[in-house]
Amino acid sequence: MKWFFILLSIIFVYGEVGNLYAKRPNESDKKEQKPLVVCEKISKGNLPVYIKALGNVTSQASVLIKPQISGILTQIHFNDGQDVKKNQLLAEIDARPFEAQLKQYEGQYERDKALLENAKLDLERYKDLNTKDSISKQILDTQIALVKQYVGIVKSDQGLIDTVRVNLNYCKIKSPIEGKIGIRLVDPGNFVQISDVAGIALVNTTNKVRVYFTIPEDEIPRFQKKTNQSEPLIVEAYDRWHNNLLKKGVVETIDNQIDVTTGTIKIKSIFENNDNILFPNQFVNIHLLIDEHKDVLLAPTRAIQLGSKGNYVYVLNDNQTISLKMVEILGQYQNNSAIKGDLNENQSVVVEGGDKLKEGMEVTLSGDEQKDRSSKPKKDKKKDKKV
Repeated sequence: MKWFFILLSIIFVYGEVGNLYAKRPNESDKKEQKPLVVCEKISKGNLPVYIKALGNVTSQASVLIKPQISGILTQIHFNDGQDVKKNQLLAEIDARPFEAQLKQYEGQYERDKALLENAKLDLERYKDLNTKDSISKQILDTQIALVKQYVGIVKSDQGLIDTVRVNLNYCKIKSPIEGKIGIRLVDPGNFVQISDVAGIALVNTTNKVRVYFTIPEDEIPRFQKKTNQSEPLIVEAYDRWHNNLLKKGVVETIDNQIDVTTGTIKIKSIFENNDNILFPNQFVNIHLLIDEHKDVLLAPTRAIQLGSKGNYVYVLNDNQTISLKMVEILGQYQNNSAIKGDLNENQSVVVEGGDKLKEGMEVTLSGDEQKDRSSKPKKDKKKDKKV
């Protein structure tokens, strides 16, 4: 029984000692308690200032090809998506009904013209007889009126002939502008008429396009100041995600009034588009270069945090501790921000892992950064001492 209590005491002592060793923090635990951060350096340079807006692409000229007369569409002379020249023949309407009508009106014209000539001859005879008192004045006046009547009929016949000739020209449908034609909307053999809403096809000029967008009225003074300079305002058109630059253009003009419902003003810009990157009715994201911050400190935007006292960054010190520095944001573009504060070029700021940091806290750098930092030659303090 005595040996049982002795054995139990030994087991208890060893258990307590084991717990003490288990609770003692080793050097690796201490190292793991330091927050792991990723840092990037502050640079110095210029930061452009852009106004961003949603733009709508339109062609300089857009014409819906529609028939000017009603008839059977007999031929199509273009391929879908083809580049067409001005006055190029695009389609034809059956001209036979109008050719027959032209012959009819020309016949009426010749008949009425002959009647007019005969009435004029009779008028000359009546005038001679009237001077000899052989006929009454009433008969002469009647003949004068008859000549005027035939003159009117001949003019009417000539008008009908001209109208039919115009309609014959409309039987050949030509492109009024140079550009790219779209997909045809009707096939040969269909009866087309003036009231058709869809038309035959659409022609757009694509080598040069306009992009319309709006800016807030508060930006007008800065916009006007920029336009008063000799250089044109540069407009950049980006894709939906603001990643790919599609085209660069220039501002052409600004509207003469503000839209009171939105508090914005419309701006028209022009883009060269020989490679057909932009399409009419396409929506693009517009970046309007309005100003530039020159020779400023540039910090990664993700390094800037917002606190109760304003914006701040964590700066990495030489002893791998961090310091909090208040900053003022002058502008932002893409991944960089122009800042103002107690900072210097080439200082490292924390861009990842800064959520739970505090002033003066010692941190652990990521593997690559720690390697780069340790590979730098250290200064010999003995050499720096003054004799």
